[in-house]
Amino acid sequence: MVFQFEHVGLDHGPGGKWDPIPLSVAALKENTVRWQAALADVGWNSLYWNNHDQPRAVSRFGNDTEYRELSAKLLGTVLHLQRGTPYVYQGEELGMTNATFLAPDDFRDIESVNEFIDATTRRGLRPDVVLAAMGRASRDNARTPMQWDAGPQAGFTTGTPWLPANPNHVTINAADQVGRPDSVFEHYRQLIVLRHTEPAVVHGDFTMLLADHPTLFCYTRVFEGTELLVLANMSDTAVTATGPFGGWAAAEVLVPNYPDGFDGPDGDLVSLRPWEAAVLRRRVGVRAGTVDSPSALIRPRRARS
Repeated sequence: MVFQFEHVGLDHGPGGKWDPIPLSVAALKENTVRWQAALADVGWNSLYWNNHDQPRAVSRFGNDTEYRELSAKLLGTVLHLQRGTPYVYQGEELGMTNATFLAPDDFRDIESVNEFIDATTRRGLRPDVVLAAMGRASRDNARTPMQWDAGPQAGFTTGTPWLPANPNHVTINAADQVGRPDSVFEHYRQLIVLRHTEPAVVHGDFTMLLADHPTLFCYTRVFEGTELLVLANMSDTAVTATGPFGGWAAAEVLVPNYPDGFDGPDGDLVSLRPWEAAVLRRRVGVRAGTVDSPSALIRPRRARS
């Protein structure tokens, strides 16, 4: 199993991690294809967005305000359907966001503390500019207490934690999401169930589609007569695109991230709402011993408008 760190540097500008730039979806796809192909026959990918050294993925690569839940689910879908072993970092399955740091003394991470001193003294940058960059990129974003419930300190401790709980724990917490069908948590559970019940998720060949599209992240997984199509729109704008989707009109819809489902391709056209993602499945011939996904993962199609 190989951990690579290229994709978590794709939003770094010339000044490194403290100079963040918007993520290029095309660059992310190029990186994904390269590692999926390079390890296809000789190794195994570790699949991750978050860890203790990275800011929260939904704040970094998604939209953590208007589309927080949808983009958190989309990021999970895009990652978990790839070939490799997915990692879920604490709070990712809730769509936990970056924290709110208002002053230099709010930070504990030594890298962040040193950056503020160096940037404001040696490099002469304005403190507010430095703080804004640190707020987006600091490792402390991933180190705030796990948000278990809406109570004091997010239910993490009765004492004083190393970092304060994110104020949004009153609305983003495990107690609210466990068992709520449309929650980020339950979406992650469904993705994990799909991986355990559909061999194509683990063993299937990987092929990227529409590699140059600026916002769509689409790919197929194919294994012994089962084909999966992953569709995702990584943007705040609805998108309609033409692609090799003509044979998917009657495919099953699995784990869509919008509560009202997904209506599937219309011929060669696919239309996706902001931060919409879905997995489609079709069978060419089912091998002996294949376990069908639980019916809870199969959703009715959304009526076309």
